[in-house]
Amino acid sequence: MKLAGLTVAYWCVLVASLLPIVCAGLAKWGMFGTPKREGGYDNNHPRQWLAKQTDWRARANAAQANSFEALPFFIGAVVIAHQLGAGQGRLDILALVFVTLRVIYIAMYVGNLPTVRSAIWAAALLVNIAILFTGYR
Repeated sequence: MKLAGLTVAYWCVLVASLLPIVCAGLAKWGMFGTPKREGGYDNNHPRQWLAKQTDWRARANAAQANSFEALPFFIGAVVIAHQLGAGQGRLDILALVFVTLRVIYIAMYVGNLPTVRSAIWAAALLVNIAILFTGYR
């Protein structure tokens, strides 16, 4: 299926590409108006500020890093599947499942549910592998 000239799978690439930014925003949430001397967000040294965070903010930042790490494989798998002539319906469904699993993964990470988070991570990896091979004939 195509929306605005792009397949659903390609739209999923866009959504997956925005997930790390969502995680970064989540890690910084509510700290923009707080003065730096009180631990507020430091835009002059954002990485150092994030490195000092604890609890759910630190986990949101870690989810950001992991979301960036998962992105190249997903993009590559979708592009390769398209090039191999994968069935579009199956590819779109798998891409939607991948993005859904990644959103759940982020929620489990921030919510401090490591066992569930790891299971969701593994499921997303398997879906990504399925995307890669869905065009194989």
